[in-house]
Amino acid sequence: MTTSEQFAGRVAMVTGAGSGIGRASALAFAARGVAVGVCDVNAEGGKETVSLIESVGGKALFLHTDVASGDAVREAVDTIVASYGGLHFAHNNAGTFAMALTGELSEADFTRVLNVNLLGVFLCMRHQIPRMLEAGGGAIVNTASIWAHTGMPTQAAYVASKHGVAGLTKTAAIEYAAQGVRVNAVSPGYIETPMTAANPPDAVAAILSRQPIGRAGQPEEVAAAAAWLCSDEASLITGAVLNVDGGYLAH
Repeated sequence: MTTSEQFAGRVAMVTGAGSGIGRASALAFAARGVAVGVCDVNAEGGKETVSLIESVGGKALFLHTDVASGDAVREAVDTIVASYGGLHFAHNNAGTFAMALTGELSEADFTRVLNVNLLGVFLCMRHQIPRMLEAGGGAIVNTASIWAHTGMPTQAAYVASKHGVAGLTKTAAIEYAAQGVRVNAVSPGYIETPMTAANPPDAVAAILSRQPIGRAGQPEEVAAAAAWLCSDEASLITGAVLNVDGGYLAH
């Protein structure tokens, strides 16, 4: 079966799809013939992603989704299933960060980051998995980070959340492997996105100096990895946290 054949007629949900990695992932699924539920709190960005997909003949709909709200996530999943007849793939990618030393990080900022990055991934899987079981199986990819494997000064909340994403991914993978739902994660290194553009130049330089490939990554490179993890070529892979980091974690 060709790649286009295995994706044809399938349905995906992508969070944080209004820009960056999420937009690239939504476009990658659509290019493979998948109908995409484009989820984001940024309506302008999300609708632009839908327009990009439709402009090349793909199918997509925008859903205003706060992943930290269980009701909002459930409504998005239900709408996708009602619109396209099922749910087979998901890329839970929505994320945020707060920059401060641990002793100076506010409780509000810590909670906000954990709610989006970790609770959000849990809520998405909580509502996606039953729908995938109804469809006879599926594949989920969560966005972790190189910071799911190590520490980073001034990023206590982000690092904690991404360690949690890796743990959630592995646990769900064990729980649902026998029922045909595979759950994996990607761990991007430094990727050029609107979110990473907010990092101080010296911090970016320090990260890039440790990426042996010698450059920043592009959103499309992470999206390609996510799409591959959902494909039949990755049928034996579940519970993996795949580094897409230009060799950063090989040190």
